[in-house]
Amino acid sequence: MFLEVEHLSIRYPRTPSAAVDDVSLRLQPGELGALIGPSGSGKTSLLRAVAGLEPAQAGRIRLAGTFLEGDGIRVAAEERRIGMVFQDFALFPHLDVAANIGFGLRGMARGQREQVVAAMLELVGLSGSGGKFPHQLSGGQQQRIALARALAPQPRLLLLDEPFSSLDVELRERLAHDVRDILKRTGTTALMVTHDQMEAFAVADVVGVMRQGRLEQWDSPYALYHRPATRFAADFIGHGVLLQGTLMPTSAPASVRDGSEGEIEVQTAAGLLRGMPLHDQPQPANAQVDVLLRADDVMHDDASPFKARVVRKSFRGAEFLYTLALENGQQLLSLVPSHHDHAVGEWIGIRLDVTHLVTFPSMESSLAAAAEAGTASAGVGTR
Repeated sequence: MFLEVEHLSIRYPRTPSAAVDDVSLRLQPGELGALIGPSGSGKTSLLRAVAGLEPAQAGRIRLAGTFLEGDGIRVAAEERRIGMVFQDFALFPHLDVAANIGFGLRGMARGQREQVVAAMLELVGLSGSGGKFPHQLSGGQQQRIALARALAPQPRLLLLDEPFSSLDVELRERLAHDVRDILKRTGTTALMVTHDQMEAFAVADVVGVMRQGRLEQWDSPYALYHRPATRFAADFIGHGVLLQGTLMPTSAPASVRDGSEGEIEVQTAAGLLRGMPLHDQPQPANAQVDVLLRADDVMHDDASPFKARVVRKSFRGAEFLYTLALENGQQLLSLVPSHHDHAVGEWIGIRLDVTHLVTFPSMESSLAAAAEAGTASAGVGTR
């Protein structure tokens, strides 16, 4: 294991809750990680702690087996050999590109430094730009130079704080893929903070979802999308809804007979869903649950007996993202090829194509259970 963060907690003065609360994560050598979450979720505080810019009140940070933080040890930021790329590029406007890249190589012989700078310029696709100044470059080119400057001293770990947020949408997507290619070619281990989950998916091998200082899930982008571990992760990631349903009692002989042993059935307003439960969360028969349905789980099918009304449509070139309302008012999202152009208010047939069922106790039952638990705890010790 290369980067290990164990039970890390960070608190700020005069703030009642922890900015980072008992967070643990790991990165393998050469692995790219990303932290996403709403504003104030603690992702930047965690990044700054790894960099050595923020002290932790509890927990440990290890890099390549060496303690950076914890157990009475705190290595200064400048001694950690960690590179950083910021959202505002932080280039020196009075220095040309070559001098910016070579800024962290001042202890190196001039000839060797020039070789490293030339190699970095070639790596980021800007050979021949060493004599230009930052104001002569586009935003995307400036970010490439910032990346080259961070990589030039060969840091053990690279941290990126909202590296594409100041760029336009099209450039962000293209540069995210380019940055991943560059980091993979150099074998760099990196951890990025972003508010854009598509950027995280484009760059990272593993993504963490943070909420109120806690790490809800640390997993592959695919698993986060299709196998969210918590209700918040399910709701935060991707296009989807949590559809109300009822967990049905199943017949064991029938399950064995049709080869679907272990499957569960959930009755919803859009039909009966049958599949393997993703989470091992036993629920009694007839329990009210919420089922995660992604936009790509809801198929347009004119032959289906289940209909939904188009209440909103968003054109995305090759497809429409439809917001659909069922007869009982519950809403779904559906991605439909754009040649299926339906008008708002039109009723269309839909079919659910789900194999693994991601279910959570319904919000109503969760609130009722919490209230019951609170009442029970309040009664402890009373007569």
